[in-house]
Amino acid sequence: MTARIGVITFPGSLDDGDAQRAIRLAGAEPVALWHGSHDLDGVDALVLPGGFSYGDYLRAGAIAALAPIMSEVKDAAGKGMPILGICNGFQMLVEAHLLPGGLIRNAHQQFIRRDQRLRVENADTAWTSGFTTGQEIVIPLKNADGGYICSDETLKQIEGDGLVAFRYTGINPNGSLDDIAGLTNARGNVVGLMPHPEHAVEEGFGPDTSAAMRSGTDGLTFFTSAVAALASRAV
Repeated sequence: MTARIGVITFPGSLDDGDAQRAIRLAGAEPVALWHGSHDLDGVDALVLPGGFSYGDYLRAGAIAALAPIMSEVKDAAGKGMPILGICNGFQMLVEAHLLPGGLIRNAHQQFIRRDQRLRVENADTAWTSGFTTGQEIVIPLKNADGGYICSDETLKQIEGDGLVAFRYTGINPNGSLDDIAGLTNARGNVVGLMPHPEHAVEEGFGPDTSAAMRSGTDGLTFFTSAVAALASRAV
């Protein structure tokens, strides 16, 4: 049976269509969901996409974290459903306390757009199992509020428990503590990151590589990993 992965659209979402395309390329069925609904439509996994939900008023992701559908997202996370938060979606996950810490304005106070090298720190999650720990990948990054922060105590716990999913390598583009680019929860079903894997899923449209311009497809592994995790559950 084909996995069904929901993509939640909020007012101001920009990358929901791209996330649906990535899901389709990974062999799953994308399902459009609406922020004002309380219905997850029986999906098997969820993606909270990038953008500027509610205009990023108050704080990026703060209002979206209180949207009606987030009650169902929290319940689903607690039951082990795979959930991926990308950029603004990552901001929603920390604002909803599904992941620890917070995200603030980039250290240089400017919006940044670049193809970013990442190191995979945790390959044991529903969204990263197709990678190997220590693997370096290239994923597009575009944000203004991507600086990861948390208390010293929380940082010690995150590092000690292996909850860092990805780190920036080569350059820290936004001043994130410990070069943190993405996190997972302890269960490994909820993952959030600032870079955009949905923009690196098809040759001709991704980052440049040594093989050819725009040939990078490292982002597709996020979505195929989730499809494989869902298939293993169904066996």
